[in-house]
Amino acid sequence: MVTLVKKTYFWRLLDPKAYLPLRKDGNQNLMIMIRSVIVPVLSLLMSFSVLAQGTKKVARPDIPGSFVFDFGFNRGRLDPQNFVQGLWGSRTVNLYYQYPLRIARTKFSFVPGIGVSMDRFKLVNNYTLNSFKDPDGTFSLITANTLYPGTYKSMIVANYFEMPVGFRFDTHPEDIARSLSVTIGGRAGILYDGFTKLKYSQDRETKTIKDKQNHGLNPFRYGLYGRFGIGGFNFFTYYNISPLFEKAKGPQSTVMTTFTIGISINGF
Repeated sequence: MVTLVKKTYFWRLLDPKAYLPLRKDGNQNLMIMIRSVIVPVLSLLMSFSVLAQGTKKVARPDIPGSFVFDFGFNRGRLDPQNFVQGLWGSRTVNLYYQYPLRIARTKFSFVPGIGVSMDRFKLVNNYTLNSFKDPDGTFSLITANTLYPGTYKSMIVANYFEMPVGFRFDTHPEDIARSLSVTIGGRAGILYDGFTKLKYSQDRETKTIKDKQNHGLNPFRYGLYGRFGIGGFNFFTYYNISPLFEKAKGPQSTVMTTFTIGISINGF
């Protein structure tokens, strides 16, 4: 009975004949104005009600494995002369997909992965790698102003495809989000892009130029890494055993290696 009354009242609002007994004065005009507002609002509310009843919550897809985002700072070991790095500009961004495989019912897992690593080395003394090889086959460091007067920013960029693998220990493997974890492993990568980047001023304009060549950078690298943290937040470190430059191709035939320290977010 309640439903019938509601429907009857609603349809009376829609029926113009229901307003005939009213006098043809301001009262009737006022009622028409009220009806023109109430009817659309009621219709909209009823539509939302039906839609809400018929809509089902879509479950979030359960993607196996997890994504890892790393951000860290690069430093060198056995740097050649004039390879003077800045802290903030010398950084690494890694993006990996990992698929942990628990070893039986233990607290250990084998963690293979794949992804990309993007390294930056900022030279604060405005030196850069020469665009041409020296007679001995090396790429020397020269002042950037020699190439482009007015240079105020210099960077060496190396991007890699990589495959990290490791073994992880979790204090609570059934509840990774609240587990303390420690991972030790290694990674290997292939250089897919390398270049130098300079910013300089000319005629009161800022210009950027990239020299797209490897400049003697090692086309293959390998190293060790470690992580520790709680849940999806970790600290990490990478140490590249392989030199940054190929043998007898870097500045002064350097055997410089690099390492990275930073933070990572896991599981989004």
